[in-house]
Amino acid sequence: MLETAAQLSGTKTIIKAMAQENTQPLERRFEAYSGWRGELAGAVTDLRGWLQSQDLSDAQVDQRLEHVLATLRDDKLYVAFVAEFSRGKSELINAIFFANFGNRVLPSSAGRTTMCPTELLYEPGSAPALRLLPIETRKSGATIAELRGVPDEWQVQPLDMKSPEAMARTLQHIVEVKRVLREEAQAMGLHIADEETQNGVRVTEGGLVEIPKWRHAVINLPHPLLEQGLVILDTPGLNALGAEPELTLNMLPSAHAVLFVLAADSGVTKSDIEVWHNHIANARGGPSKGRIVVLNKIDGLWDELKDWDEVEREIERQIRDTAKNLNIPEHNIYPVSAQKALLGKIKGDRELIERSRIAALEAALAEEIIPAKREIVHDNIAGDITDVIKALRLVIMQRLKNVYEHMEELSGLSGKNLDVVGHMMDKVKGDKEVFEKSLQRFHATRSVFAQQTNVLYAHLNLKSLDALIAETKKDMEIAMTTAGLKACMENYFRRTYSAMEESAKQAQEIKAMMEGVYRKFQEEHGLANVRPSGLSVSRYLREIKRLEAKHEQYMGGLSLVFTEQRALTRKFFESSVAKIRAIFKMANRDADNWLKSILSPMESQVREHQVQLRRRLESIKRIHQASDTLEQRIKELEQVRDGIREQEKSLEHRAEAILARLNSEPAAAGLAASA
Repeated sequence: MLETAAQLSGTKTIIKAMAQENTQPLERRFEAYSGWRGELAGAVTDLRGWLQSQDLSDAQVDQRLEHVLATLRDDKLYVAFVAEFSRGKSELINAIFFANFGNRVLPSSAGRTTMCPTELLYEPGSAPALRLLPIETRKSGATIAELRGVPDEWQVQPLDMKSPEAMARTLQHIVEVKRVLREEAQAMGLHIADEETQNGVRVTEGGLVEIPKWRHAVINLPHPLLEQGLVILDTPGLNALGAEPELTLNMLPSAHAVLFVLAADSGVTKSDIEVWHNHIANARGGPSKGRIVVLNKIDGLWDELKDWDEVEREIERQIRDTAKNLNIPEHNIYPVSAQKALLGKIKGDRELIERSRIAALEAALAEEIIPAKREIVHDNIAGDITDVIKALRLVIMQRLKNVYEHMEELSGLSGKNLDVVGHMMDKVKGDKEVFEKSLQRFHATRSVFAQQTNVLYAHLNLKSLDALIAETKKDMEIAMTTAGLKACMENYFRRTYSAMEESAKQAQEIKAMMEGVYRKFQEEHGLANVRPSGLSVSRYLREIKRLEAKHEQYMGGLSLVFTEQRALTRKFFESSVAKIRAIFKMANRDADNWLKSILSPMESQVREHQVQLRRRLESIKRIHQASDTLEQRIKELEQVRDGIREQEKSLEHRAEAILARLNSEPAAAGLAASA
C-alpha cells in the first residue's frame, strides 16, 4: 500500500509538471471553479463549527449543511464525446486533454478505433489502471451501473505513467474485437448487420460475427483536470448507442457537455444526422445547452495548390452545409484539426496550433461546461443554504424578542409590591400551562402526520416498484407481437408516473396540514410567522416522461426480426428500469429529508418559547423570594441581550461570506488572475 501511495505521489508530480507547460482556458476555468468550491466549502464548514459552539445547531441544520458539503466534495463534471466511426473523436480527446503526455493516450488511427464506451476519470487512492468489462456480461442482464460495484467482473491492466509509450500500448486493449457465432452475438442482444448500410456488428467472410471484446472501459489517471472532478466519456458510434442503452438513457442525458464530432472530409452523413436527432438534439431539433458540434479533419481541406483564403472559404462552406443539415446556427459549429492540434502541441508549433483552430473550441468548452456545472451545483445547494440561514435568523430573532419581552415585563414590576409580583408569577404559570396544552395538541398531530407520511411512502415504495418491474418483465416474456411489447412498457411507464403524481398530491396534503399547525401556534403564542417548505417531484416526473419518449422513439426506429427485437427491447427496458428505480430511490431520500425538515422550524421556535417561559418564571420567582433584586435580574438580561446581538452579527458575517461566494463568478476571476 505504501509503495502504491509513493508511486501515485511521484506520478502526480510528473503529470502536474507536464500540465504547467501548457495551461489551457479549460484548465484555468476548472482551477477557478475548484477554488470556488473550496472557498464555499470552507465558509460552510466555518458556519457549521460556529453553530455547534453557540448551541444554535440541531440535527436538521447539521444534516442540511452536511448535504451541502457532500455536494461540494463529491462534485463531478461529465463531458461526453459522441460521433460515428472514423470522425477523429479519440484524437480530439488526446489533443484537448492529453497533449502534455507527448504522445497519444487513447488509440487513434484510421477506421474503427474505440470499440467500447470508455470513461476517463480519477479515483483517489487507486493506482493508475485500465479496467475492462467483458462483453459477455451483457448476457446477465445486469447494467453497467450495477456491475461497477462488482470488482470480480472487471479485468484490470496497470498503467505505467512514467512511460507514455507503455501506457498507449496498454490502452490498445480498448480496440480489441473477437469473433463469435451468430447465436452467441444474438444472445448478448447485439444486432447483426447483414447489409453494409445497416448499423450493427458485422458478419465476417468465415460466417462468424465480429464484436467488441469489451462492454465498457474505465481509465483511472492522475491527470490535473481529472483530479478536479472531470470525467470524459468516449462513445463508439451509433451501434454502441443502440446496443448499450445506458449510454442513451443515462450517461448522455446526464453529461454537462456533449461534443458531437463530424468529419469535414466526409460531410454530414445519414447516420450522423440520426445520432444527432435521436441522441443529442433537443425535442425541437436544435442544440441543447452544453451541446457543441465539432467539424473535425479540416486539414483534409488544406491544399498546397490553393491559397489560404480559398481554403478558408471551403471550410466556411462546410460549416454552412453542416448548420443546414443539423438545423442549428453556424456559430454553434467549431471547425478543427485534432491531429494537427495534437502534433502542434507536442512539438510546440504555435503556427500549426493556430491553423488547427483548437483554441476556439477549447475556449467554447470552457465557457459552456464550467458555468453550466457551477449553475447546477449552485441550484443543488442554494435552497439548503438559504433555508438554514433563514431558520437561524428566526431562532435568533425569537431569542431577542423573548429577552426584550422579559425585560419589559420585569421593568413593569418596578416599585410594585410582592402581591403584584405574585400575581405576575401566577400569570406566567398560566401562560406556561396554556402553552403546554398547545404542545400536547401539537404532539397529537404527530400521529396524524405519521399516518400521512405512511401514505406518501406507500406511493414511493421500492418493493411495490420491484413487484411492478417483475410483473412487466413477465408480461414482456409472453408478449407475441411488437404491439404487445409496447403495451407492456406503456403500462409500466403509466403506473410509475401515476405513483409519482400521487406522491406529489400527498406531499401537498401534508404541507397544508402543517401550515394549519404553524398558523395556530403563531396566532396563540406570537411565534414568528414561518411557512413549512414543500416537496417537489416535478423533475422526477419530467425524467419518467423523457424515458418514455426515448422508448417510443426507440421502438419506432426498430426494423428487426421479432427475436432480435425482443432481446434489444428487453435490454433497453432493463436500463430504463434501473433508471426509474434510481429515480424512486432519490425521491424517497428527498421525502425523508423533507419530512424531517418540515417540523424543524416549528420545533426550534417551540423549544425557544419553552426556554423563555422557564426563564420568566424563574426570574419572577427569585424576585418574589427576594433572592435577587429587580435591577440585578434586568442587568443579567441586558448581558444576555448583548450576547444574542453578538451572535446575530456573527451569523450575518458568516451568512454574507457564504452567500457572496455562492453567487460569485469564479471562472471570470480565475481567468483574470491568470491573464
